[in-house]
Amino acid sequence: MRLRYNYRLYPAPGQRIALARAFGCARVVFNDGLRAREAAYEAGELYLTDAQLSARLTATKATPGRVWLNDVSAVVLQQALAELNTAYRNFFASINGTRKGRKAGKPRFRSRQDHRQAIRFTANARFRVLANGKLRLPKIGDVQVRWSRPLPSEPSSVTVIKDSAGRYFASFVVEDERGPLPEEDPVIGIDLGLGHFVVLSDGRKITAPRFLRRAEKRLKRRQRKLSRKQKGSANRDKARVKVARAHARVSDSRRDFHHQLSTALIRDNQAVAVEDLAVKALGRTRLAKSVHDAGWSAFVAMLEYKARLYGRAFHRIGRFTPTSQTCSACGVKEGPKPLHVRAWQCRACRAWLDRDINAAVNVARAAGLAVTACGARVRPGPGSGAAR
Repeated sequence: MRLRYNYRLYPAPGQRIALARAFGCARVVFNDGLRAREAAYEAGELYLTDAQLSARLTATKATPGRVWLNDVSAVVLQQALAELNTAYRNFFASINGTRKGRKAGKPRFRSRQDHRQAIRFTANARFRVLANGKLRLPKIGDVQVRWSRPLPSEPSSVTVIKDSAGRYFASFVVEDERGPLPEEDPVIGIDLGLGHFVVLSDGRKITAPRFLRRAEKRLKRRQRKLSRKQKGSANRDKARVKVARAHARVSDSRRDFHHQLSTALIRDNQAVAVEDLAVKALGRTRLAKSVHDAGWSAFVAMLEYKARLYGRAFHRIGRFTPTSQTCSACGVKEGPKPLHVRAWQCRACRAWLDRDINAAVNVARAAGLAVTACGARVRPGPGSGAAR
């Protein structure tokens, strides 16, 4: 399986200048290619092919106005054109209806004001990891890398990224073939939520960390300081970086939580079933902030690729399956219930059921997994919000 391995980079001051130059040159090449295709379209001419754009780039580098493009690796410039070509193919595929997922818009010009910059080096650029642990990049130098884990194989490409917080990362594309894990007996169904991030069919509940909610006061304070700085000043840029770092800390904590939980679930269970939620639609409701704070889509994507990587079974059931309306004990459908009802009694078998655990059991059964409904049964207490 092809995966990305990300590592933190610590370039020296001179290397940061070289990276900034490479980011700028890649942006100029991308914008020149986009401008040429738009001009050809407005003039009624034929669509400029990838080969024609590449030939134009070679000719442009010899002109006095663009001779500084030779200061960076030619592979970086060609990859900028390749990204433009991919953007156009995705756009055309969305228009034709052959592209799955959300529609891709028309390619847009890149700006030097974009706070996230990236360049890509392929194997043709002859980048390599040195014996001392540094990453040698052509016309950049030997950059210090913080190796949090070893690379599983020889990388086919590396993307150098500068994020909005001013941090540098190296993203390696590698082939990772770890092989299946030893088989396990348990199978699990997962019900995603906001109060509890996941509720498992065996009765376990994982509380939602709510990283964004916990950091709101700090974010509000830094955002307020940013709004008071004069636009275009150095102090405003410093305040912007502080806000970006606060947001990066939230996203990093959420990603780490997702990785640890998804790895544990895949490692301990032979099969995993999860419901396909309409996250985009839920993101337009009054629960939007909590939904985005939970990060369900990223977590489910991790479950899916890790199941494929470690030889586990992954099941995604339809979002219209009535998992919270059906009794997991007898299978009778009770109908929809308000969100404040957390436990309810089945009218057919008279069993009291926990709403979330009952849904997790039904998710597993809808995927064809053999799980018991014992964990869904509860004893109703006074004032527990239970309903018949």
